Amino acid sequence: MNRFVALATLLLLGWLLYRLSPILTPFFVAAILAYLGNPLVSRLQKLGLGRGFATTAVFVFATLLGIGIVLALLPVIQSQFLLFLDSVSKYLTLLQQNILPRLSARLGIPMDTGTLTGYAARNTQKLGEWAGRGLQLALHSGSSLITALLNVILIPVLTFYLLRDWPRLLARIRQLVPLRYLPLVSLLARDSDAMLTAFLRGQISVMLALGVTYAIGLSIIGLKTAILIGLLAGILSFVPYLGVIGGVTMATLAIYVQTGQFLPILGVLVVFTVGQVLESMVFTPYLVGDRIGLHPVAVIFAVLAGGELFGFIGLLLALPVTAVLIALLRHAHHWYLRSACYQGTPPPPDRAEP
Repeated sequence: MNRFVALATLLLLGWLLYRLSPILTPFFVAAILAYLGNPLVSRLQKLGLGRGFATTAVFVFATLLGIGIVLALLPVIQSQFLLFLDSVSKYLTLLQQNILPRLSARLGIPMDTGTLTGYAARNTQKLGEWAGRGLQLALHSGSSLITALLNVILIPVLTFYLLRDWPRLLARIRQLVPLRYLPLVSLLARDSDAMLTAFLRGQISVMLALGVTYAIGLSIIGLKTAILIGLLAGILSFVPYLGVIGGVTMATLAIYVQTGQFLPILGVLVVFTVGQVLESMVFTPYLVGDRIGLHPVAVIFAVLAGGELFGFIGLLLALPVTAVLIALLRHAHHWYLRSACYQGTPPPPDRAEP
């Protein structure tokens, strides 16, 4: 009966997480930030500071550090963003004046601006329907933008309160565990905590290292928007392979518009190839370590499954949750190897003849 109640409780919690996933994003992000900041607050407590004062000090320091980084990078990113928009405008002009005429000559299909305008005039009704759908999408995007802005304001507030009350929350959770299972749960929690801490800190370090590597490499080959594209590719690398694909696409477009030649694209491919080699041979082994051990197939499956089940919050939590599950599965595998199911039940002893 108790097992049935526990299973029903877990199913109910899973259903609630699925239904409430659209509004849980700021809470999960705040929990991750509080989890990362808790060790620093605990160290300040050991120096004699109160929990509230230590939390305020860490929060103010992190806020000032973030503002300083943004103010330092904002002029460069702004100028390179304008250059990137100018490159997109030049690419559209090049597409209209050079690429479309070549395609039209090879395919035998008129693809100039006049033909496209005439096609648009003959399909005004469809264009009106598309415009209506676009307006609905814009309105929906506007509400999504407002929600995103509210989340940006809400995340720091939630982070502060969670960070201040983190030991109290852990104590409440500990009180809910049955005493007979407390040693086992504590062991699993310690291993999961070690795995998750190593993963999150290592992954953030890998993202920064990749961003710097891409920015330096793209600057060497002469790309004017190297810092912007390099940092974006490094940030997107949190989702596996998205950083490489997005970075190569943006850098290829920018370098082709900037030079008008295909040869510099080889330099872009070399930069991102070197970045991937450094990630697999240097950054991940030294910054993350071998304790995570996420296989590429497991990574792809975790990201796709998380995005399919819980949307953006699933993409955000897919790899951390997978890291914790791997820690639990290692214990399960160890217990299985020691179980009678794996080793086999020894046969009964032979009875002596009378």
